[in-house]
Amino acid sequence: EILFRQPETSYLGECPICCLPLSSDSEKSTMLGCCSRLICDGCDFANKLREFEENLEHTCPFCRVPTPKSQAEAYLNSNRKRRAKANDPVALREMSKTHYHKGDYKGALEYLMKAAELGDVGSHYLISDLYREGKGVEKDEKKELYHTEEAAIGGHPEARFFLAFYEARNERFDRAVKHWIIAANLGCGDSIQQLKKGYKLGVVSKEDFAAALRAHQ
Repeated sequence: EILFRQPETSYLGECPICCLPLSSDSEKSTMLGCCSRLICDGCDFANKLREFEENLEHTCPFCRVPTPKSQAEAYLNSNRKRRAKANDPVALREMSKTHYHKGDYKGALEYLMKAAELGDVGSHYLISDLYREGKGVEKDEKKELYHTEEAAIGGHPEARFFLAFYEARNERFDRAVKHWIIAANLGCGDSIQQLKKGYKLGVVSKEDFAAALRAHQ
């Protein structure tokens, strides 16, 4: 079953500068508004340090576009709008967040649906949140699960973690354990904790727990 295939990497992929896998911890990466690239904080810091030491103007560490010192937020928003019009799925997802924070959930959904159609895994997960919370749409568990599964198949660890709890709540523990193992392999620390609890309760084998620990490290 495709749902239980282990993705090779997280949906975030690699940092386009150092080519190391991006962390699932959002606080360890930086979104570049000019080119819609996600880079690791290490590369972001290295670029800022280089600019400081060489007294250079601030530019994007990936595309090298200069960032204006004033009206930075307006600059980022205009770039996102431009890239969204060009059907950049990441820019579409970022634009959806702007609408979401303003309380325009229907507007957020429109951007997310378009990004999801273009294959953006993160958008599928955010759509599932809207269907679960009933924001901009009526609550719909079937559609919520569909988009959560699409995100999980694409390598989204949080989506996989949610599916595990859904299965456990319905007492399908064998499926829940499979989801936690896959999520742990993608770097989800919370899944390791759940597998640890399952091991103590006897629903997770020693071999599966050991394998998940090795993959997570």
